[in-house]
Amino acid sequence: MSTPVGIPSIDLRDFLSDDQEKRAKFVKSIGEAYETIGFVAVKNHGINDDLIDRLYSKIKAFFNLTTEQKAKYEIEGIGGQRGYTSFGKEHAKQRKAGDLKEFWHFGQFVEDGDPIKEIYPDNVDVEEVEGFLETGREAYLTFLETGRKLLQAIALYLEIDEDYFDKHIHNGNSILRPIHYPPIVNPEPDAVRAGEHEDINLITLLVGASADGLQVLNKQNEWVSVTSIEDHIVVNVGDMLQRLTNNRLRSTTHRVINPPKEQWHEDRFSIPFFLHPRPDMPLNCLEECIDEHHPKMHEDTLAGDYLNRRLKAIGLLK
Repeated sequence: MSTPVGIPSIDLRDFLSDDQEKRAKFVKSIGEAYETIGFVAVKNHGINDDLIDRLYSKIKAFFNLTTEQKAKYEIEGIGGQRGYTSFGKEHAKQRKAGDLKEFWHFGQFVEDGDPIKEIYPDNVDVEEVEGFLETGREAYLTFLETGRKLLQAIALYLEIDEDYFDKHIHNGNSILRPIHYPPIVNPEPDAVRAGEHEDINLITLLVGASADGLQVLNKQNEWVSVTSIEDHIVVNVGDMLQRLTNNRLRSTTHRVINPPKEQWHEDRFSIPFFLHPRPDMPLNCLEECIDEHHPKMHEDTLAGDYLNRRLKAIGLLK
């Protein structure tokens, strides 16, 4: 399959090569894409098919459990940051109807004695699904490493140190979110699988979904469908990176639409990885992105404070 119009394909192998011309072309391509549409499709990303298949197998087994079994893993008081979040709990910030989805959260695995572990909830295993947490951990760490490399390319495009983001995402508050969109039954009039929104984090990495439905809003205010792209992951800018770059890089509005009614009986699964920094990372606009033609657009804030405000806006925190 080819990439949709306006979503460029880039090869991470070029950035990781010793060929400086290929590296420079990759940096230019990802930066220019993020200044315009905010999405790219990445091949040779290092997340192998076997791992993706195993992860899908585990999460489908979980979502096939009974409502009572799944409810055991819904933890009150932590904004859904670990474990299970039941159907309809989350909504887009401008909508009242809950999204037609349920999901699971794997969070950071702090394994080096970093005191930050004390502020994160523990990850949760599922006793009914053998190897559930082990597979989630393997996928989480693999996504994180791929995201780290992409952020290095972004840093070079912004003309800051290549390793600028490394210390901020080490033991950061990233989330791996397997999502289940069940068959649609008697929805509220304006309910959709995921209302139009922008992601909160730095970047989001998305492996191919089990069905179509993802759309992004382009500069012409047109919705562009993003289909599953063979051997690629889709990576987009989140609001934290947009703030940090003083709106130079675009956090693009996107949504997951309902399928045609004759397909309402079909499930849909997807697995985004939301790459977050540590809560104490300043999201102050970079000096490199401010000049007389681009005045500072956002007030100073910390990533953790910004995240909490956004979680309240979408109904996950009270």
